[in-house]
Amino acid sequence: MWTLKRFLTPYKSAAILAPLLMVLEVAMDLLQPKLMSSIVDNGVLAGNLSHIVTTGLIMLLVALIGWVGGAGCTLYSSKAAVGYGTDLRQELFDHIQTFSFRNLDTFQEGSLITRLTSDITQMQTFVQMLLRMFIRSPMLIIGSIIMAFTISVKLALILIATVPVLFIILFILIKASYPLFASVQSKLDQVNAVLQENLAGIRVVKAFARARLEKKRFKQSNEDYTSTAVKAWRIVTLNAPVLSLMLNATIVAVLWFGGFQVVGGDIAAGDLIAFINYVTVVLSSLTSIGMMMMSFSRAKVSAARINEVLHTQPDIQSGSGTDNSENVQSHQTTLDPSPYHPSSLHSDAMGQVEFRDVYFRYDGEHTLTGINLIARPGEKVALLGSTGSGKTSLVQLIPRLYDASQGEVLVNGVDVRHWDLQNLRSRVSIVLQESILFSGTIRDNICFGRPGATDAELRAAAQAAAADDFIMKLKDGYDTELGQRGVNLSGGQKQRISIARALLMRPEVLILDDSTSAVDLRTEASIQKALQSLMKDSTTFLIAQRISSVRDADCIYVIDEGQIVASGTHDHLMAHSSHYQAIYYSQQRKEDVQFG
Repeated sequence: MWTLKRFLTPYKSAAILAPLLMVLEVAMDLLQPKLMSSIVDNGVLAGNLSHIVTTGLIMLLVALIGWVGGAGCTLYSSKAAVGYGTDLRQELFDHIQTFSFRNLDTFQEGSLITRLTSDITQMQTFVQMLLRMFIRSPMLIIGSIIMAFTISVKLALILIATVPVLFIILFILIKASYPLFASVQSKLDQVNAVLQENLAGIRVVKAFARARLEKKRFKQSNEDYTSTAVKAWRIVTLNAPVLSLMLNATIVAVLWFGGFQVVGGDIAAGDLIAFINYVTVVLSSLTSIGMMMMSFSRAKVSAARINEVLHTQPDIQSGSGTDNSENVQSHQTTLDPSPYHPSSLHSDAMGQVEFRDVYFRYDGEHTLTGINLIARPGEKVALLGSTGSGKTSLVQLIPRLYDASQGEVLVNGVDVRHWDLQNLRSRVSIVLQESILFSGTIRDNICFGRPGATDAELRAAAQAAAADDFIMKLKDGYDTELGQRGVNLSGGQKQRISIARALLMRPEVLILDDSTSAVDLRTEASIQKALQSLMKDSTTFLIAQRISSVRDADCIYVIDEGQIVASGTHDHLMAHSSHYQAIYYSQQRKEDVQFG
């Protein structure tokens, strides 16, 4: 937990002022019982009205000074705690942005959301309590015990005997609650995960009339969370009645023995009243400490969960290279000759991609095995294969969304592991299978990778993606606001905006991962024709299910179970590859059936 204290450093002044002001409030609070004792003994019992008035005014002044200290402490502790929470949340979010796809696969999205919200809120609350109540309560206990001893040593011994018993009870309760609070946060992760999945797929749920099943699934997660939370808070609630019992028992004991001392003239009646006030302060402060220690238990769990993310190092680290013609040539001289090495590599060969005996392992199983291929600048390379054959895994290795388990992936003749990640990914645009759009305007989404693009460049990219026509028909055109994840657009429209976003980058390498699956054949043909003109200098990787989408590619690679089983042009594969022929004729039969 204390490893996160660095986030409090920028707010050091507020973190120091808050406890100092709390000291002022505590000092004033400790004076009040003494002043009350003076009013009783020297005012009420002595019949001295002026003393009552004077001391009463002093009590009001003391209360006012205490209020200033308390208000100041609340102000500065809140400033420090909110700043702490803000910086911690930003640091956690920024760190998550550095994660590779593999890192993200280890944490559920719902869990990351819980850590960014609930867990950081727990830490923020704890910091505020640390600067306020963790100062106030111990000081009140220590100060009240000292004041109690100044009144009566014998009665103070009763208090001293009670405090250790209360601390033991608190320790037992805290030790029992800690593992339960860890489980509570874990159950909250599950609730958030189910909730997120349901809201993201609410249209699918309604389309398949599965609302009842989803309600049942959420109810189970919610009840699991509630059951665990109730168990945890059941232990916490034991704190109040146990401490209340001890408080009342101590006050009875003090009144019993103190009454005899008052009768015997050992202490004054006002002093006994003051002593009871100090006893009440001590025991109520212990109750507060008990609640704070429960908060400490929850914060400790949250801190461990936050640190788990912060201490997770991205398994893909940026290289230091920044590819240019000089380092391409210098790197080229170190490459070992091999059958799949390019016959020539020129300094202007920007966009060349090469896979050298690449293996990729995911969850212990090889997804790709012995991949060797070359895509030269300006070439259109197609990847064809059944679902799960490894096509998407292959192209995700180019911008280092994942790293190869074995072998080399080279862009412009340089191993991608030597590239600066920002530099590499600025040269590679990828349109993923799922079209992800963000809240904002269509303009914002297309310009996501190039915020400074001109209107002419924006429209050129949209026209190439066959998106300009439908965008201009919208009421606000490119300034049309999109709902979350682009819910107010069709699947085909979202795909075309995603393609426009990638084209606007004018990348050296363009990857289209089944990105036209939701558009009709005529629109797809229009997009393919525009790509030939707009991206003629870029290397294009095209993943598609339809042979009609890839038949004009410079080279088609047929992938089956993570291996390249055939490669060549459409005509070459039709003549020599049984795999390709099988795919072609199966699609022809489907088209014959479909169109009669």
